[in-house]
Amino acid sequence: MSKQIQAIRGMNDCLPQDTPAWQHVEQVLRQTAASYGYSEIRFPIVEMTDLFKRSIGEVTDIVEKEMYTFADRNGDSLTLRPEGTACCVRAGNEHGLLYNQEQRLWYTGPMFRHERPQKGRYRQFHQFGLEAFGIASADIDAEVIMLSARLWQQLGLTPYVKLELNSLGSAQARTAYRDALVAYLEQHKAALDEDSLRRMYSNPLRVLDSKNPALADILAAAPKLADYLDEDSATHFARLKQLLTLAGIEFSVNPRLVRGLDYYNKTVFEWVTTELGSQGTVCAGGRYDGLVEQLGGKATPAVGFALGLERLVLLLQTLELLPQLPASADIYLMALGEKAELAALSVAERLRADLPGKRVMVHCGGGNLKKQIKRADKSGAAIGLIIGEDELARGEISVKWLREDKPQQTLLLTELAKALA
Repeated sequence: MSKQIQAIRGMNDCLPQDTPAWQHVEQVLRQTAASYGYSEIRFPIVEMTDLFKRSIGEVTDIVEKEMYTFADRNGDSLTLRPEGTACCVRAGNEHGLLYNQEQRLWYTGPMFRHERPQKGRYRQFHQFGLEAFGIASADIDAEVIMLSARLWQQLGLTPYVKLELNSLGSAQARTAYRDALVAYLEQHKAALDEDSLRRMYSNPLRVLDSKNPALADILAAAPKLADYLDEDSATHFARLKQLLTLAGIEFSVNPRLVRGLDYYNKTVFEWVTTELGSQGTVCAGGRYDGLVEQLGGKATPAVGFALGLERLVLLLQTLELLPQLPASADIYLMALGEKAELAALSVAERLRADLPGKRVMVHCGGGNLKKQIKRADKSGAAIGLIIGEDELARGEISVKWLREDKPQQTLLLTELAKALA
């Protein structure tokens, strides 16, 4: 026998017993986004590598170590998308959707990062993202966060997630803060770990995001970004906190929350949980007013968030918050005898036409009645239909209730759909 081929490490199949959970989550995401007036956008899985180098930043972990990048046959450098915001901005710029306009957009699909696979974190993972363009005021930041809060409400997760906020200020304020932070970190260079030393000059704000407990005291005493905020950013942040308070959304300000991507400014936020161990971030986002211009468009304010579907499904499974899985079928049609088997598929087609939305499964492969009823029961269908050659000759069919204690009955085929409606 030839060697069996398996999936690539960190790229997983979603099996039939798992897809109903995904479909439930995806339906809630779509419906909630639509209820706020957001429209779906779809873009390619593969983009030019420069898109991510220019947006995410060449000295980030994603670009340096995690991207799936390759040369195509024309010699162009292409990359499997590691995140969606840059793709959304590229599409908006290319098709004239952003300049001097307001756009509320959402997207979902697979992303790719060459990370160490672990529970809830894979090399092919799926994200839901949401972006709002063309509005500079704090009320759109609040709306985006309120939308995410409604997602948790719809999924039953509100008691298990907490909102953390911070403001990164303007690019100028962040430059001044960066200089102060580097000067402080240089004083503690001997105590920093390898990752922090590597980031200290290239991306020092990421040092604040370190999960190394040995650095906790040093980072707690580091200069605070809030002390360097420009007046406009401070006013914007105060307004956001006021709007969230009025909406009844609880939050805490986390001065070490910096986000991992270079393009953020002003508002950044994360929804975190303690239910998944070290994988505590469920949703993250913020404002990125300079990215559209950075990628070749006209200056356009923007804010958004992204969440990982694998981690969200895992959280719902861990907390046992997923609804009961639906059955494979509503109606299971069984046939006994060659003539009945020939007629069964046509009977099922008429039922599907007359009862839209009902899932009608036909037993295929023959077998005695006992075997067919066993398959019908396994399908989860509520109703079993049995047609034999005698019934077919009389234009009749038997109805067997598989989940209720009701007597079996016989109906005319012409009256079946009306009776089952």
